[in-house]
Amino acid sequence: MALTIVLRSGELDTPPELTLDAPRIVIGRSEGCEVRLPDPSVSHRHASIRQRGSDYILLDEDSTNGTYVGSVRLSPGAPRMLRTGELIRVGRVWLEIRIEHVPVTANPAELTKELALALVAQALDGQGEDASIRVLVVDGPDTGREMVLAAFDKPYVIGRGRNVDLTIDDVDSSRRHVEVVRRGDGIFARDLGSKNGSTLNDSALGGELTAWPESTRLVIGPNSFQYRDPVRDALDELERSADEQIADDESLEPPVGTEAPPALGQQAPSELAGLTMDEPDGVPESARAAAPIVDVPKRKSKPRPAQSTGWNSTDIVIAVVAVTILALSAVGLWWLFRA
Repeated sequence: MALTIVLRSGELDTPPELTLDAPRIVIGRSEGCEVRLPDPSVSHRHASIRQRGSDYILLDEDSTNGTYVGSVRLSPGAPRMLRTGELIRVGRVWLEIRIEHVPVTANPAELTKELALALVAQALDGQGEDASIRVLVVDGPDTGREMVLAAFDKPYVIGRGRNVDLTIDDVDSSRRHVEVVRRGDGIFARDLGSKNGSTLNDSALGGELTAWPESTRLVIGPNSFQYRDPVRDALDELERSADEQIADDESLEPPVGTEAPPALGQQAPSELAGLTMDEPDGVPESARAAAPIVDVPKRKSKPRPAQSTGWNSTDIVIAVVAVTILALSAVGLWWLFRA
């Protein structure tokens, strides 16, 4: 059974989703997470989902703002069995969980990077900032000309021809000179078999796609090119920043059109029985209780009888009598053998 995680927050036209089949899936803000959510309320390593046979277990990784299943907050490290259709929340971000027989996502690491970039771009657009990646002529006779890399995996062509994306006037340049592609969180370039060639970071650019670092220059004849990626810069800044604490009075309701799953207390007791993780001592029983968020009324529960933690007065009396009897028996045996 594969696990599909659907992003239910944000305003993307189609809710992005990842289908994974791995022993451990880490959700967080850092680049190394399998599900990368660039929101400051999400901790760098916020939560993890682990396989247990055909089941999946959710754990909070001691995050700043907590991990929720519906309206119920999980205690850090406490395992919670997931069921298909449930909604979980990490920071401000809502995710839907589906457990189903479907093919896994191809190149998930690349896709999660693209998702993170798309979310940051959406945030910048919402703030009225230009989020476009632009390739600029920074030196040479065509200084000031630029092209926008709007789409992923689309080839953009620089050259002297008419039907290219960035036209340069250098007569020694080929009609289709260099191709530039935006892929994942990087920009790649390759020479299209031009007559006079091109260089990237002072090395000859070949016919294979080559990573183009943001701080280096692509040179075609007398023109030098660089690109500016405000989305990548914002994503890097988000990853370096500290966690943002969610205000107590901030409303974090599930997205419209979705239904919050049952609370943890409504699970069958057998679903939680015997859940232990790979820590040496497992998870203590006290850590399995979930703490509800403030706007969910707490259920009344019958008080448990107090457990004895030491000897009471009856125990002490019985012990004294037993010791006295043993002592008298020992004295009687001594007199018997002496006689």
